[in-house]
Amino acid sequence: MAKEKKRLIILDSNSIIHRAFHALPPLTTKKGEIVNAVYGFLLVFLKAIKEFKPDYIAACFDFPAPTFRHKKFKKYKAKRPKAPDELYEQIPKVKQVLKAFDVEVLEKEGFEADDIIGTISKKFPKKQILPEVETIILSGDLDILQLVDKHTKVYFLKRGVKNTVLYDEDLVRERYEGLSFDQLIDLRALRGDPSDNIPGITGIGEKTAIKLLKEFATLEKLYKHLEGRTKESEQIKPRIKELLIKHKEQAFFSQELATIYKNVPIEVSPKAYRWDKYDKSKAIKVLEEFGFSSLIKRLSEKPEKEKKQEKSARELTLW
Repeated sequence: MAKEKKRLIILDSNSIIHRAFHALPPLTTKKGEIVNAVYGFLLVFLKAIKEFKPDYIAACFDFPAPTFRHKKFKKYKAKRPKAPDELYEQIPKVKQVLKAFDVEVLEKEGFEADDIIGTISKKFPKKQILPEVETIILSGDLDILQLVDKHTKVYFLKRGVKNTVLYDEDLVRERYEGLSFDQLIDLRALRGDPSDNIPGITGIGEKTAIKLLKEFATLEKLYKHLEGRTKESEQIKPRIKELLIKHKEQAFFSQELATIYKNVPIEVSPKAYRWDKYDKSKAIKVLEEFGFSSLIKRLSEKPEKEKKQEKSARELTLW
């Protein structure tokens, strides 16, 4: 009988915190500190560990300083409104909770959490560990779907913190009308991304971008056909062709900005990410500090498997 896969959970922490902050009403501690994002983060975290029973966990954070993308493009994320201070004040609290649950916290100056996630996803020695490791990325950001492959899925927060969907290769194709995960970078390069202020090609939306990629597969092949004036390129509408030619440099620059970097200089260590058992008393102490009594009850509940085993033991005793 084949062994069940081992699992690595990677938390896109800032994304989950933002989603939780905006999804939940203000919750305060006895000291008057707002902790709604911490509570929402924990709801996602506890649901995921119950569902996936991970062997390894890593929590990735954005570093509070400009990244290499900001240095290349000063307007990167420039249109994104600044989050309230009440959100940023909760990030150290989330890290405090993760430490209590014995979860490895990772951040690196000059890089986004996405880049750390991409690096771990690529460099974690999945095939060297038996049975092989499956990666589950928890995120509220669709940009992370470019990391989906046969060993990697994305547990996406579809709405709020409770409505989730697990993206695999097939679901990515369904979501993007037949495009595969490795075409999503070029999709952003063509249509742009207003949330990150990635320019793309003005005048080309998602529908047109998908159509072009379904026909030409990649940005590079698309421009090769355009420059070679091939029969296939002649089928492109004149207006779209004009936009593509005019904004070629912008398209490839957008492709560069949209690509998750996978070589962040961090230690990718199965030993460091190993998540066997955490000290429940430490976790409960932190939850008590924040007043999360309902979450303490969840931690105290025994898994169904243990309940059944105890029930069977009692029945045997009666007999």
